[in-house]
Amino acid sequence: MNTEFGSLQCAAYELRFQSLFHEGRALTFPCDAGGHVQLDSLSDRARDNYLYARAVVGREYSAPAVQLSDLH
Repeated sequence: MNTEFGSLQCAAYELRFQSLFHEGRALTFPCDAGGHVQLDSLSDRARDNYLYARAVVGREYSAPAVQLSDLH
């Protein structure tokens, strides 16, 4: 296991793609402090959503921002 991502659970960061058209709507994914998402840890649906959000930055979602997760 990559130790950088091994501490992902404790770090409590998320990568947030904010919708450009729907205030309050966003896609978020667990990440490290540098914004790196471990794709292998995502479900198939979450991985598809992540790849989609990255592909439509500037058209449907804003550039992603790293922030502290609300879950922790």
